[in-house]
Amino acid sequence: MKILLFGKNGQVGWELQRSLAPLGELVALDFDSQELCGDFMCLDGIADTIRAIAPDVIVNAAAHTAVDKAESESDRVRTINALAPATLAREARKLGAWLIHYSTDYVFDGSGSKPWVETDTAAPLSVYGSTKLEGEEAILASGCDHLIFRTSWVFAARGGNFAKTMLRLAQERDRLTVIDDQVGAPTGADLLADITAHAIRTALQRQGMSGLYHLVASGETSWHGYARFVLNLARQAGVNLKVTPESILPVSTSAFPLPAQRPKNSRLDTRKLRATFDLCLPSWQTGVERMITETLEKST
Repeated sequence: MKILLFGKNGQVGWELQRSLAPLGELVALDFDSQELCGDFMCLDGIADTIRAIAPDVIVNAAAHTAVDKAESESDRVRTINALAPATLAREARKLGAWLIHYSTDYVFDGSGSKPWVETDTAAPLSVYGSTKLEGEEAILASGCDHLIFRTSWVFAARGGNFAKTMLRLAQERDRLTVIDDQVGAPTGADLLADITAHAIRTALQRQGMSGLYHLVASGETSWHGYARFVLNLARQAGVNLKVTPESILPVSTSAFPLPAQRPKNSRLDTRKLRATFDLCLPSWQTGVERMITETLEKST
């Protein structure tokens, strides 16, 4: 089996290089790859790359994810998040290849408190959410075999993330305020990558697997609860903090006005994924604790 991965150096793409390697021959590209085009701003180059590789599976871990910046560069974001996936889907259909694609909770408006299911009506609040939804729709309309995974609050040990920022600020500042009216499930890039590999194996062996799935760790928390959990782990590990977990001040989203509106309810119902692929998803705390342990070990 030949797998073509786009976005190899992103959080999810980096982990996918590990999880996909045992499945077959892996060609991994990023936007600055030289011999083959991995730049989603060059749609013809992307199509040429797919035709040259002729993969059995295309995995798209590339996206424009700078949510606030997206509000001021909508054309660029649409090309990367919508037109490029449409190109991947068109070429996948021609080849008879599978397309694996990642989407987001930002396709929803964040209303209510019930976890969103795959069939709920999408109503994005931002350019980022709108372009990710357009990308989903293009893949569905193409008729290619596909697995679209909507996820949320992605973190990884590699690179920056919310948890690392909280650790740093808690050691530097005397006071922290964190939003407590947005709720979701912090989800590790490693978990996404491992489930992707499992899903690809399953989809290639069984009929009727093509579709849209919600994929997040189990459980839920607010950004405030997330921060408290991280600082508790750090305190237990002996890290000297100027801010205690108990003293983090909870505030509403309105306290931090930003260009892009965030959904307050980012809960995603994963029953379809778990039933289809026979999976048990670990708690968000499990992944965060592992990531924090690795981060603290590297800093000592």
